[in-house]
Amino acid sequence: MKIGILGIGAWATAIAILVSETNNQVVVWSHEKETIDSIREMGVNRKYLPGFTINPKIRYTDFIDEVTECDLIVQAIPTQHIRHTLQKNSLDLSKKSVLNVAKGIEKESLKRISEILQDFGCTKDNYAVLTGPSHAEEVAAKIPTATVVASANPDLARTIQGLLSNAYFRVYSSQDVIGCEMGGALKNVIAIAAGIIDGLNLGDNSKAALITRGLAEISRLGVSLGANPLTFSGLSGLGDLVVTCISRHSRNRYVGENIAKGKTLEEILSGMSAIAEGVDTTVSAYLLGQRQNVEMPITEKVYEILFRQLDPTIAITDLMLRQTKPEWWW
Repeated sequence: MKIGILGIGAWATAIAILVSETNNQVVVWSHEKETIDSIREMGVNRKYLPGFTINPKIRYTDFIDEVTECDLIVQAIPTQHIRHTLQKNSLDLSKKSVLNVAKGIEKESLKRISEILQDFGCTKDNYAVLTGPSHAEEVAAKIPTATVVASANPDLARTIQGLLSNAYFRVYSSQDVIGCEMGGALKNVIAIAAGIIDGLNLGDNSKAALITRGLAEISRLGVSLGANPLTFSGLSGLGDLVVTCISRHSRNRYVGENIAKGKTLEEILSGMSAIAEGVDTTVSAYLLGQRQNVEMPITEKVYEILFRQLDPTIAITDLMLRQTKPEWWW
């Protein structure tokens, strides 16, 4: 296949390396010409994924038409920049198969990525999302990884399974696009809370409670939007949540850890080259919870910590002293 990738971040780079190992033609687009030039010269994405050699067969370009002519477009632009990029380049996705690999919810519209792309002509049958516990650094290092691809079109899901699966990267399939998108987006919010726990030097009990109760509110919001509740016990739910909450690679966990150590959000983000999607998704999740009338206590506290300067220790006390209730009350 001829595969075009929109974006040049760590995950876009890992996907490019993955699909280039077979006989696919791969072209990667970005507006970051300086990064493109550096990759061409050094053979490494030193800005976003240092330490991993890029297959010289992969072509890098700042001409977006070279990507839109491909058989499959991989959407790897960070969520909050998708709409602007597509509008600026007048992209029409009405006749394109699109695999989205980004995770987030648009702040202004509260739309999932599939819904953003529908505004540019991408149909449900031509859309798939790849998600699950898959840090770019570990995929590039060929560490065994399991993921899930979700699409309303089973044939498209099977095509992508065949395209991506190999001895170190296994792809399962699903038809629950809503559940897979919501799990992938909302786990980043809970990961910020996990970082706060680490920054405060709290224990394993606290982390386990956070992951479990975080998964409960992710499930509540997802089901309210039409997701299958079983999806959240799978790779795009529990699997992605666990890895993002415990991994040293997690940018969102890193944000929370440094918040707990007293740094401001502005200080933390200004020192990062990559985007922590969970920061903006916290706003989206907070507003979605209100719109859907879904109780999301952890998300609400993360929102107050990030944007209302609530002391993290007070937030934890507030959560622990909430009115008692049965574990399965929703």
